[in-house]
Formats: sequence, C-alpha cells, structure tokens
Amino acid sequence: MNRNETADLLLAWYETRRRDLPWRQTHDPYLIWISEVILQQTRVAQGLEYYLRFTARFPDVKTLAEADLDEVLKYWQGLGYYSRARSLHAASREIMTRFGGRFPERYEEVRSLKGVGDYTAAAVCSIAYGQPYATVDGNVYRVLSRLFDLDLPIDTTAGKRHFADLAQALLDRKDPGRYNQAIMELGALQCLPRNPECALCPLAGKCLARAAGKERVEALPVKSPKKAVKPRYFNYFRVHCGEMTLLSRREGRDIWQHLYEFPLIETEVPTEYDRLREQEAYRKLFAGANERVWRVTDMPPHILSHRVIHARFYEVDVPVFTSGMDAYVQLREESLGDYAVSRLIESYLQREPVPRESFPGKPASARSAKS
Repeated sequence: MNRNETADLLLAWYETRRRDLPWRQTHDPYLIWISEVILQQTRVAQGLEYYLRFTARFPDVKTLAEADLDEVLKYWQGLGYYSRARSLHAASREIMTRFGGRFPERYEEVRSLKGVGDYTAAAVCSIAYGQPYATVDGNVYRVLSRLFDLDLPIDTTAGKRHFADLAQALLDRKDPGRYNQAIMELGALQCLPRNPECALCPLAGKCLARAAGKERVEALPVKSPKKAVKPRYFNYFRVHCGEMTLLSRREGRDIWQHLYEFPLIETEVPTEYDRLREQEAYRKLFAGANERVWRVTDMPPHILSHRVIHARFYEVDVPVFTSGMDAYVQLREESLGDYAVSRLIESYLQREPVPRESFPGKPASARSAKS
C-alpha cells in the first residue's frame, strides 16, 4: 500500500470533515496533553466540557502543579478513571522540578512523565512539535485492522507491537501531527464500531476488510476474551448529625484512590442490615450512637472495567458524633459538593431527596427505596 497516497487521501478528507475542537487550534503542548488525557476512555462530546472547565481553572503547568490534589480531583469528577487526574497532577509537578516549568520537547522526556504512555507522548510530540511519532488509539486500531484485514488481538503484547509498527510505517513524516489527527478522526466519525460509513470512506478502495464483506468489517478489530467481572458489595452509611455528616478519603491502591465517600462496610456477599449490625466495623462506627436508620437506597449496579459494584446506602440519624466517628471528616451537609467523589456517590447524591417523615420507624424496619 502506497504510504504517500494513503496519507494524501486521509489529509484531504480531514480538511473537509474534521470537527472544530479547541485543542486543534493550538500547538501548546500542555493543552494538547490535557486534551489527550481527558479523551482517553472518554468520548469527545463528554470530554469537551471537562476540557474547557479544566483548562480554564488550570491554564498552564504551573497552575496545575500548585493546585491541591483534592481540587484537581473535584474538577475531574464525573470523568472516571481518576488515576489519570492523579497522574496529571504528579506529572505537572515533575515538569516544574525536572524541567524548570517548561514542557519537555524530547519524546523520551515526555514519555518519562508520570502516567504518560506511548500514545500520549506520540500525540503531544507530533501535534505540538511536528515530530514523527505515530499515535495508536482505539480509533487507529479499528482503521488499521480493517484496512489490512488483521485479526491479531489488539490487546496483546504482540498485537500492540504489530499495530504500532504498522502505524509508524504509514505515518506522513511531512505533517505527522495532522496525519495522526486525521486517522483518529476517521475512526471516530466514519470507521465506526457498528454500521461504519464505508461507502464514504476515503480509503474504501484500499480496505481489505471491506472487500471481504460487511460481516468481516464489523468483526474487526479483535480482542482477547474478556476477564470475568468480579462483584463487590458496598454498604454506605450517610450519617446525619443535625446539619453535619461524615466522609472519609479512600487511600491505598484500590479503586477511587483519594476520592471521598461515606463510611463504608464492604461485604463479600449481599448482607442485610441486621447482619451488618453484628459486624465489628459497624459496632466500632456506631458504638453508643443511638442511631436511627430512616432510609435505605439500593443503587443500580455500577460497572467498572473488571468489577461491578452493588451499592446500598443507609441514611442514619445520630444525636451526636461518637468517638467511633472521630477518624472521619466531619463537615456540614451543604459542603458535600466541595469534595471529589466517585460517579457512584455523585449519582446517589443527585437523586431527588425524600422527606425524612416519609420513613418512620426503628433501624431494623427501615424502608428500602429502590433505584
């Protein structure tokens, strides 16, 4: 396949079909970096609003590096994959200390930043600096697998290496940044996962999968069999003490690291309230509290990459915060919005409130509100 001809067809198509997006109007490596990180695992339609809000608050490396991580996570809230935000923050501080506040230019230096992989380094270096590094994202995998009719799994080491080499071989070295954006845009707008617009594709005449038929097109790209999804059972306690409530910050290497949540008891199986009250964690939290549960809310299953969270929220009144609650952040209810939380908790908080008078009774007879 002629590389120059393929690039010319792609670039001509790109000039007429590309979307007008703010990160395409700049060569600032910082802004390009932010856009690429946001758009990982995020559609453009959703990511655009976050990009505008994030860059308005953190317009440069220095501003981001000087910000508190909690604030960065709050601006990221709703995007998911919070490790991206933590890595952005850490990398911005690396740039300040290692590179004197100037975004690095060499590929190896960009690639060395926290959270920056091959794809992001290639995108920044090609778009901002015009360096000849090919980007390979989900859209590029799809285009190349169909163009060359390749059924090599894209999520294996061998598959990733093969597609990376192929993308690099096809790269237009005269204008690598625009070429990278063109092939990604083709995958985003026309070479779609389902019902691709093959008849309008600039590469239709070269596409081997199209020549093999529609079923072959939609069978590509190929991935390895999915791993089993592990269920987890979260029992949250939203504790009310007058106008105050409790939060804790998730630490360790588990999901939602550094985000805030209500007091949590995780169980291995679905567990009813009477059994929860027998657990040591419950007795420690509510020792001497004279608690009253007035609502129980079961949320829809919250699906993550290899986990599904089954969450139940108990709303609990206590007359005073007891010693078992000293380890938690005690804050006014009206301040909940200042803390970065997971999308699961955000969805729970956005539910329409129900008056407490609607749920009388003692803890053991708390009524359940199904989502």
